[in-house]
Order: sequence, then structure tokens, then C-alpha cells
Amino acid sequence: MIIARTRGELASAREKLGAPVVLVPTMGALHDGHLALLRRARDVAGPGGTVAVSIFVNPLQFGPNEDLDKYPRSLDADLAACEAEGVDLVFAPSVREMYPQEQLVKVDPGPTGEILEGAFRPGFFHGVLTVVLKLFSLVRPDTAVFGQKDAQQLVLVRRMSADFGLGIEIEAVTTVRAADGLALSSRNKYLSPAERAVAPVLHRALAAGAAAAAGGPSAVLAAAQAVLDAPVVDDAGSELPAEASPRVDYLALADERSYEPVRNDDLDFHGTAVLAIAARVGATRLIDNVVVEFGHAADD
Repeated sequence: MIIARTRGELASAREKLGAPVVLVPTMGALHDGHLALLRRARDVAGPGGTVAVSIFVNPLQFGPNEDLDKYPRSLDADLAACEAEGVDLVFAPSVREMYPQEQLVKVDPGPTGEILEGAFRPGFFHGVLTVVLKLFSLVRPDTAVFGQKDAQQLVLVRRMSADFGLGIEIEAVTTVRAADGLALSSRNKYLSPAERAVAPVLHRALAAGAAAAAGGPSAVLAAAQAVLDAPVVDDAGSELPAEASPRVDYLALADERSYEPVRNDDLDFHGTAVLAIAARVGATRLIDNVVVEFGHAADD
């Protein structure tokens, strides 16, 4: 496995890589969800192709009061995991290597980047798309692999690739979950044992919403909200204090392809939507989503 820490090392290695080159951009602290991305990348690359992984905690996507300084970093363990998965190239640059001077030109995500996650984290998608475009320029992949858990990011990266004519295929991998439904995330490490017991309520709410799809968008949102409004209980069935409940930033339905909001009263909506949630459990902010199919049973 080649480990490139500078642009020069990456450029030298890039010339020797077998095609297709499949990139998995990460911020490190790799878990089983990331490993699913690596395995999908290997499937796409095939035996003669290249799986490349970037490991970089991108300061541009963190706000002034967010967790940049304490974001989990475990480079040695990440490199070992990549090697075990048969990764061919890891690009692990420093901040100075990625941003040798102030990044004055940034990617504007457009209106889709200003809603939901973009509304609660101003500037977040400017930073995400800027670093992704920079990685695309440096690694020059044929395909890039992202997780469905970051559904809004996935939509925006696909749109950026199309709008700029990058010619890079964007592959999505289904969210990997713990046995109790909690979506795997590097930030799960922040959860205390008590908070970890509460966090799966997010997925329970999403699952309840998806199960109500036959009733239309309003039924989906109402079913999910009902789970969030109910008292949280522990494994023994005891009700937890109200302050243990997640504090929800948003619960919303968005069109899967455009991420345009789906109106609650749009009974004629047919197609695939994303039911997305962002909430704080304790001090930890978590996001999750599920895909909801509307109208297909009737059409069949």
C-alpha cells in the first residue's frame, strides 16, 4: 500500500495506478461503515483497478463552535484498516499540504446547500464541496464512493460532478448500522453509555415514518414525530428523564434526487424521498436518514 502525504508523492504515485481509480474520501476514524465503502470501491475497481482513500479532517467544513479540535483522529489504526482491506493508495495530507495558502475560492453549493444541514451549519457544504473538488483534482479518480448516511452531501457531490463536467461517477453505499439501528458514525465515540442507549430512537423514528408511506408525506412525518415525542425508555423498560430525549434540529422529507423539500400536504407525490433527521443526544449531534418509496404499490 502506498502512503502519500504530499501532493508531490500523490502525483508520483498516481501515474502508476491501474485503471479505474476509485476514491473513497474520508475524515479518518474509520469504522465498519467506512469499510463498507472500501469494499464497494474494490468491487467497482475490479482486480486490475485501484482503490484510493483520502484521510483528511477538513477545517473548512467546521464552524467556529464545532468539534474540529476534538474530532477523532486515529491515523495509525486507519492505515492498518486500509491495508487489511487491500487499499492501494492512501492520501493523508496535512492541513498545510491541502491549503498551502488561504482558500479564497470556494464552491457555492447553491440553494440545496442552504437548507436542512446547510441551514443549521452555515458554510458547511461550501467547505465539503471545496475539499471534495480539491481531492478530485489531485487524485483524478474515475469513480468516487460515498455513504448514503450523508444523503444531502451525496446529492450535492453528484450535482457538482455533473455541473462541472468532471466525468466522475458517484457511487452510494447503504448506511451501515449497529444491531439496534444506530447509524455508524465517527461521532458515536462521543456518546456516553446512557446517551448511546438513547441514540437508536432516531432510527426507530425514521423506520416508523417509512412504514407509514402509504398514507402520504404527512403520515410519514407524523409517525416519525410520534416516536420522537414518546418517552424514552431504557433496556429494562424504565422511562428516562425528559432531558434524555434527543433535541431535534430537523425532521424532513426531501426528494432523493434533487433534495427539494416534499410538502406535507403533497398527496400526489410519487417517487423516492429521503426522510432525514438531525438531533443532539447529549452534546453529540447525529444525522440519519432512510429512503421512503411513495406511490409504487399503487402504480404496480
